[in-house]
Amino acid sequence: MPIWDLLGEGRPPKQYSAGQLIYLQGTQPECFYYLKEGEARSFISLDSGEERILTVHRAGDLMGEASFFDNCPRVSSAVAVSACLVFSVDRPQLDAVFLRHPELALPMLQYLARTVRILSHHVGSASLPARQRIARYLLDQPVGPDGTLSCTHEEIGQGVGVSRVTVSRVLGQLDREGMLATGYGTLRLLNPDRLRRIAQPMFD
Repeated sequence: MPIWDLLGEGRPPKQYSAGQLIYLQGTQPECFYYLKEGEARSFISLDSGEERILTVHRAGDLMGEASFFDNCPRVSSAVAVSACLVFSVDRPQLDAVFLRHPELALPMLQYLARTVRILSHHVGSASLPARQRIARYLLDQPVGPDGTLSCTHEEIGQGVGVSRVTVSRVLGQLDREGMLATGYGTLRLLNPDRLRRIAQPMFD
């Protein structure tokens, strides 16, 4: 059983259809979310009207937990990309789960730290070269057992604020340099250590 399934004990999940908003930037976070099934996308809405993708969430991910824990208005929105089953977790539910399963505390802190890092990288990367921004974005995405990432060139471009043409050019360079292998709608990281060196000096 996936570890976060414990967060949904005693509660039914809510169904979201593709395109349905799960939570909205600027609202008060009364809960966070566990994505049991499906795919969702979190993004930041800029004053210019643009949207910047932060990450694509897949089954097993948590969403909206950073704002929930610091009790500040949400810094991003999330929308269902496909049909989703989602558990919402409020404070009484989380307290009850921690009492029954204190072993969840450390994984939760580790997950929260990863979320904060993604947000800080996004905020701090606006002035960086496209190659460095794309490297940082790729390193922040969830990776499959074989090193595969499921993200399109368009999603990467929206996430780092560059054109799809620029994304294709940079990924082609990284492919030729042996750091990743490109495929239709997927990327496979071949040498994450070299990619981290590109993402320096601000990657930590």
